[in-house]
Amino acid sequence: MNISTLKRASMVLPIMLSLGAEAAFSQDAGPAAAPAKQDPASTALPPLEVTTSGAKKAKAQKKTKTPPSQTTSTAAQAEPSAPKPSDGSSTRAGAVNGYVVKDGTVGTKTDTPLQEVPQSISTVTRQQLEDRKPLSLGDSLAYVPGVRINQSGFDPRFDSFYIRGFDATNTGVYRDGLRQLNSGFGQFKTEMYGLDSVTALRGPSGALYGSSNAGGIIDMYTKRPTETPFNEVEYVMGNHDRFQGNFDFSGPAPSNNNVLYRFTGVVRDSDTQYWGIPDDRIYLAPAFTFKIDSDTKLTVFGEYMDLKIGSNTAWFQDRSDPDHTRRTNIWSGDPGFEFYDQTQERVGYEFERRVANGITVRQKARYEHLSEESAYIDIDDTLYTPQPLAPDEFSRSAGSVRSSFHALNMDNQVEAKFSTSALQHTVLAGVDIGYITFKEGTGYETALPLIDFNYGQQFIPVPPISSVTKQNQLQVGAYLQDQIKLDKWVLTLSGRHDWVSTETEGEEDGNDKALSGRTGLTYLFDSGLAPYIAWGTSFVPNAGTDARTGKVFDPTTAESEEIGVKYLVPGYNASLNAALFNIEQEGGTFYDPNPLIDGYVQRGRVRSRGFEIEGITTLTNGLSLQASYTYVDMKILEGIDENGESAVGNTPSSTPRHLLSVWGYYTVSDGAFRGLGFGSGVRYTGTSFGNDRNTFENGARGIVDAAMHYDLVGLSPQFEGARLQLNVSNVFDKLVDTCSSDYCYQDQGRTILGSLRYRW
Repeated sequence: MNISTLKRASMVLPIMLSLGAEAAFSQDAGPAAAPAKQDPASTALPPLEVTTSGAKKAKAQKKTKTPPSQTTSTAAQAEPSAPKPSDGSSTRAGAVNGYVVKDGTVGTKTDTPLQEVPQSISTVTRQQLEDRKPLSLGDSLAYVPGVRINQSGFDPRFDSFYIRGFDATNTGVYRDGLRQLNSGFGQFKTEMYGLDSVTALRGPSGALYGSSNAGGIIDMYTKRPTETPFNEVEYVMGNHDRFQGNFDFSGPAPSNNNVLYRFTGVVRDSDTQYWGIPDDRIYLAPAFTFKIDSDTKLTVFGEYMDLKIGSNTAWFQDRSDPDHTRRTNIWSGDPGFEFYDQTQERVGYEFERRVANGITVRQKARYEHLSEESAYIDIDDTLYTPQPLAPDEFSRSAGSVRSSFHALNMDNQVEAKFSTSALQHTVLAGVDIGYITFKEGTGYETALPLIDFNYGQQFIPVPPISSVTKQNQLQVGAYLQDQIKLDKWVLTLSGRHDWVSTETEGEEDGNDKALSGRTGLTYLFDSGLAPYIAWGTSFVPNAGTDARTGKVFDPTTAESEEIGVKYLVPGYNASLNAALFNIEQEGGTFYDPNPLIDGYVQRGRVRSRGFEIEGITTLTNGLSLQASYTYVDMKILEGIDENGESAVGNTPSSTPRHLLSVWGYYTVSDGAFRGLGFGSGVRYTGTSFGNDRNTFENGARGIVDAAMHYDLVGLSPQFEGARLQLNVSNVFDKLVDTCSSDYCYQDQGRTILGSLRYRW
C-alpha cells in the first residue's frame, strides 16, 4: 500500500473548516455541559404516583403488583437463550426490516419516509445481500426493477448496467451520496462485502446530485462502525478455483465507548469462466466513528484494493450476414497476453452536528486515486479485415492502456426544520464540489497471427503508449430543497445550479453551466397509499473525448415526468410500488465496440417511456419475497446507427421491453429443521435488438438462481453464530448471447459459492 499517497490524501480533508462552522452555530446555544457522574442507585426511576382520590390510588398500586406465577414464568423465559450475535448492520434502527425499507436519505439527502419521496426507490438491503451473495455491483441489481445488467455479457472489468434504458456505468454510480468519478478506462471496482446496502433512485436526480444519469443513480452504502460488538470471519470456495477469505470486525474501542471502529477485508484467489483470466483481489477497509458529544459525530473511512483481472472476454464475430452478426466459438483473446492490474485507494469522512432550533450541519468528503495498467489482444474484425488469412489463421492486433486518476468530492449541507403557520418545512441547502484529473494513454499495433489456435504459445510484446489524453474537470453545484407538509399533503421542491470547467490538453477549454430542478406532490392516505406526481431534470458534464470525432464531450441533459403510487401495507411488513415515466435525454454518451472506434461516442436524442411495479415483504414466519416487472419503450428521436445512417424511430440496441424478476427465501424458525433456509429466483429478460439498425433480435432468456443455508446452532447451542451456505447463480448454466451495436457477447455462466461463516 502506498502510504505517501494516503498522507497526501489526508491533507485535502478540511475537517477543521467543519468544526469552525459548527462553533459559530454553537455560540448561540451555549457550550454543551459534560454529564456529571452519578451513583447508580441515584439514577433509579422514582415510584409511580397517581394523583387521584385515595381509593383510586390504592387500586392503581394494587394493579401494579406482579402475580407470583407471572414472575416465575418471566424468569423461566429469560434463562435459556444466550444473546444472539449482531448481524453487523450499520443502518439506523427501524429504517429496515429484512427486505423492506421504510426510511432513507438517498431520495432527499434528509432522513425521510420513502412514502413521502416523489420518486421510485428500491434498496437491496443487507439481508438480501447476505441471502444472494452477489459478486459484483451488477449482480446485486439483478432483481431491481428498471435495471438491465449483462448488456455486454460477462466482463469483470466494469460494473456496467442500464437504468430505464440509459447507460449508467459512467454517470450513475454514487457511494455514500458522493458521485464515484471516473474516466474512460479508469473505473473504480466495487467489493460487495464492503457494502451494507445498495439503493436505486430512478429518474433524473440532478436537482440534488448534479452529475447524474437520466435513468437514475445507484448509491452504495458503505459498512460503518457499530455500537454493538460484531465479529465475523468467513471462508468461501467456488467453481473456477475460487478461494476467498472475508473478515469484518466492529464495535466500541476497548478503552473508550465514544470511539467506534470497523475493519473489513477480503483476500481472493480465483479464476473465471475464461482461460487465463483471473479474478484476484486484496481489499482492506478501516473505518472509525468519533462521538464527540451527543450531537456531534465524525466518521472516517478508508479503502485499499489491489486487483488482477483479465482484459478481453470477447469472441470473434461472424459477419457473413451483413444484417445479422453472430458470435463464434473462437476466443478473441489470448491467455499469454491478458492482464488488467489496478490499485485504488480512498479516504474520506462524514461530519454531522445537530445545532439548536432544529438545525443540522453536515459535511462529507472523499479523495480517490486509481492506477490501472492493462494489455489485450483481439482477432481483427472481419468487417475491416478479410478473414481468415488462411485456413485456421487469423490476423490480430494488440493494445495497451495506462490510466492514472485522482478525484476529490465534497458536499456541504445545512438542514433546518421549522413551521410557518400550518406548514411544516424541512429545508436543505448545500454546495458540493467535484474535481477530477486524469491521464490516460493507449497504444495499438499489429500482433502475431493466431495459427491453428496456438493460444498462449507466442511472445507478444506490449505496444508502447502512442496516444495520451490529459484532462482536468471542476464542478461546483449549489442546491436548495424544501419538503413542505400540510396535513396529508407533501410538496417537494428542489433546485440546483452547476458550473463546470473542463481543461483537455490539446483541446479548447470547456465551460458549462446548467439549472436542474425537481417538483413532486404526494398525498398520504391513512390506508397506507401514497400517490405522487413528479417532474425532474438532470445535467451531466462528461469527462473525456468523443472516440469518433476527438472532441470534448458536451454535457448530457434530460427531463422526465413520473406518476406513481406507493403502498405500505397496514399491519404487515410489506410494500408495493408502481410508476409510469417518460424521459427524454439529449447528448448521451454510448460505448461503440467498432474496432476502429472502441470507445465512447456522443450522439442524438432518445426517449424512454414505461411502467414499473415492485412488491417486497419479509414476514414474521421467516418468508421474504421480492417481485418486479418493468416495461420500457425506448426510441431514438435524433441520431445515427452503426453505419452512420439515420436511426430515428428505432430502438437502441440491447434494450429489452420486458424485464421480470421474482425472488423468494424462507428460513425455518422452529422445529426439527430450525436454522435451515432456502430460496430461489428467476430473472427474465425479453427480446431486444442487436443493433441500432434493428435488423435482428436477441432472444428472450430466463435465468434461475438458488440459495440454501443452515445455521449450525440447530445442531447444538455451542455452534451459535456458525452458518453453512450454498449459492448458485444461473443454475442451468444458460450461456445465451447478447448482441449490442453489432457486436455479440456471451452471458456469465453458472457460479457456485460455498461458504462457512462464524459470527460472535
